[in-house]
Amino acid sequence: MAVKNHFKHKKLNIRKNDIVKVVTGKEAGKTGKVLRVLPKKNRVVVEKLNMVKRHQRPGPHSRQGGIIEKEGPIQISNLMVVCPKCTDPSPMGRKVLEDGTRMRFCKKCDEVIDS
Repeated sequence: MAVKNHFKHKKLNIRKNDIVKVVTGKEAGKTGKVLRVLPKKNRVVVEKLNMVKRHQRPGPHSRQGGIIEKEGPIQISNLMVVCPKCTDPSPMGRKVLEDGTRMRFCKKCDEVIDS
């Protein structure tokens, strides 16, 4: 009998198409756009950051085989969302507006990030 994992995953502040800055690690100081979010692994794939090389065999979908470079996932704790108003990486918060919608906001300038 399989044991089910009843732990809820933590709600992430980073979403697809956000602009993020890498705070720590080998890519520290670089910024990029989020391509994919992997919530179960607490990782994010950022455009043109953490490039890894993969060996690929030729197949029906890709006629050309060889070594290809693609983006690898980065741990979410190493990233901060860049605020579009103050253009700095800043901590995010969540608040509920008067109409009941939940929005993310910048804790530095109090600007709502979600459109």
